[in-house]
Amino acid sequence: MRATLKILMVLTFLGVSPVAWPAGPDCFPPAVLPENPFPVVRIETSMGDITVELDRKRAPATVNNFLRYVVEGQYANTIFHRVMPGFVVQGGGYTEAIEERELHPPIVNESGNGLKNMPMTVAMARYDDPHSATSQFYFNLAANASLDPNPKSWGYAVFGLVISGQEVVEAIAAVDTGYHEGLDAEDVPLVPVKILSASVMEQPH
Repeated sequence: MRATLKILMVLTFLGVSPVAWPAGPDCFPPAVLPENPFPVVRIETSMGDITVELDRKRAPATVNNFLRYVVEGQYANTIFHRVMPGFVVQGGGYTEAIEERELHPPIVNESGNGLKNMPMTVAMARYDDPHSATSQFYFNLAANASLDPNPKSWGYAVFGLVISGQEVVEAIAAVDTGYHEGLDAEDVPLVPVKILSASVMEQPH
């Protein structure tokens, strides 16, 4: 089962009540400086490295949740399972064998934080339930206003920006895709694009 974006096929969620991971400084993952409002994470992929700067000021619960998976090593050896040129590159949820990693409870939706789904931003994928995001994230390849909140519906929470490796994101977006029976989807890379590791980068004080 995979998280979906607006207008895409929605799969039934597992029925876990949405519970936000606390955003207070006492709940930051280990090895992450609580005074740092803009932590930086390097995502090593099979096609090159992508570095993202996260915005804890605008999206504290979302950033803390993402960092939790990073620090625990949950993104290592997962794949980008959805590639849609001109739209998004999505991953962080499955191994190459299409097995899900252990998930923490879903988090509160912070899509109203003022950050927009613009090119090279990183945001959380989710199910129809607005508060159902867990580990899956995506890179925006275009200005995807349809994924932003509006007066009638929740959006998809943006929580960071690609600061290096934009060419890697574009290269992933250009890979050949096709149908994958295990995911029942047409937009799966024919040759798996892997996340080898994700780590918090040390920053000068």
